[in-house]
Amino acid sequence: MPSVGYGFIRNAIRSEQQITCRYAGHYREICPHIIGWTNGEEKLLGWQFGGETSSALPPGGEWRCLKVAGMSDIKARDGRWHTGTDHRTAQTCVHEIDLDINVHVRVRPR
Repeated sequence: MPSVGYGFIRNAIRSEQQITCRYAGHYREICPHIIGWTNGEEKLLGWQFGGETSSALPPGGEWRCLKVAGMSDIKARDGRWHTGTDHRTAQTCVHEIDLDINVHVRVRPR
């Protein structure tokens, strides 16, 4: 059974909402893209566009692979959607994808 945080993030993805949270001691602003599991652990792949990190956040942001169990004070909010423009490699964060915003949520023109 998924954790409360997992369910909250999953709902934010379905609503195309940003999330804010604390992770590894830092406040983060993230657009959640993919949620699921890797080796039974709940994982999130998101684009961090604001907040703090243990290293410098590049201008515009960067991809982050987060363990849902390590996230606290998770909040959803409306706002501009952020994503990376560089997709040279396949993501390796989430092995068992439950929800991917680009596949399951957004309707693509035919």
